[in-house]
Parts: sequence; C-alpha cells; structure tokens
Amino acid sequence: MAFVFCKSIQRKEIQCFIKNISAWHNFCCNVYVESAKIIFALAFSSEPRKEIIRKIIHFLIALTPFMASVNRPVTMFILAAGTLSYIYIEKLRLCGTKIPVISSLIGMASRPRDMGHFVMGPVTLGFGAFMALLLYQPQAAAIAIYALAFGDGFASLVGRFLGALRPVFLSGKSIEGSMACFAAVFICAYMVSYDTRIAAVAAFAAMVIEALPLGDYDNIALPVSVGMVVHLLLL
Repeated sequence: MAFVFCKSIQRKEIQCFIKNISAWHNFCCNVYVESAKIIFALAFSSEPRKEIIRKIIHFLIALTPFMASVNRPVTMFILAAGTLSYIYIEKLRLCGTKIPVISSLIGMASRPRDMGHFVMGPVTLGFGAFMALLLYQPQAAAIAIYALAFGDGFASLVGRFLGALRPVFLSGKSIEGSMACFAAVFICAYMVSYDTRIAAVAAFAAMVIEALPLGDYDNIALPVSVGMVVHLLLL
C-alpha cells in the first residue's frame, strides 16, 4: 500500500509539473530571444567572440527539461550518447583527425588554456544535466538545469563584458556576474515553482557555487547542488 501511495503521489507531482510545461517553456523561449539580442549586440563589438559561442552552446542545455517532460529516459540517453560522442570526436581532434564543422566549432569555442588540450566544458555540461535528471524529481531537475544554463551562462557573460568589481575572495570573478547569476536563477526557479522561498534559496545556492574557483567542473557542482537544495525544500 505504501508503494502504491508513493507512486500515486509521484504521478500527481509529474502531472502537475507537466501542466506547467507551456508556461515555463514559453518563458524559456523568451529568455532565448532576449539572450540572442545580447549575444548579437556583443558579437559586433571588439570583444572576443569565443565567449559568445561558448555561451550559445551553454544555453542550449536549457532545452533538456522540456525534452525530459516528453520522454525522460530518451532525454537521458541523448545526453549520455552526446557526451560520449563528443569525447570520441575530441580525442580524434587532438590526434589530428578533424570532423567537419564539429571540430571547427570546438576549436572556435575553446579557451586559450584549452589550446592543445582536451576541452572539458561540453563533457561536464552534459554530465551535469544528466546527473540532475538522474537524481531529482522533475521540478528540482528543471530548476537545477536552468541554473546551469542561465545562471552560470549569464554570470560568465556579464562578468566578462560588464564586470568591474572583482574582490579578492571571488578569485577573479565579479560582483556583477554573481548578481546576474542570482537574478537569472531566481527568475527561472520562480517560473518553475511559483514559490519565492524556493526561488531565493536556489538562486543563493547557485550564486555561491558559481563564485567558487571550480573551472569547468562548476557545470557539475552547480546543478547537483541546486537540485539537492530544491529537492530538500520540496520534501
């Protein structure tokens, strides 16, 4: 009986979550439009364009919750297969075998520190989204992945192009970037949960994790940490 009751609650939770798909998916599309405006504005500036390309790829992970709401196992398979395929392609690139378009795109998006080395960003990005889907229920997983896509993404863009206040304790990161992370995650979390408490706590957790000097591994730490916080709040 307890098992049936739990399954019933889980089913109701998923059904309730699916009802909100159109709302937060429309919001996600609006964020993409506004992001595109910022990206195109920056693309015509003299600043490095590699960051723009990286963040376009980064923002695409925000499609994951919508895909998972349609078919979660297939979405997880796509993430796993895509990550493994990238690892294989990147190994080929390092060995001198280039895959048309893909290898060029990886080269364009790589940071100076990545030159001649394995570019880890896409691996940790895919793995972070995969772990969120694996560990948490739909609502927590969606907030975690949006935090990864938009919180980390906007923190990087704002910090790079607009960041002026860089205290020592942020290890080179900016106050402006941290505030952008908080705002982006708060908005996304609220659009998913309609709960200001959950949105505020998730945004604060994302801001703290994003500020740590984790390099590409913040793509794993951020969604796992935010997802855990939201999961605990939903209990």
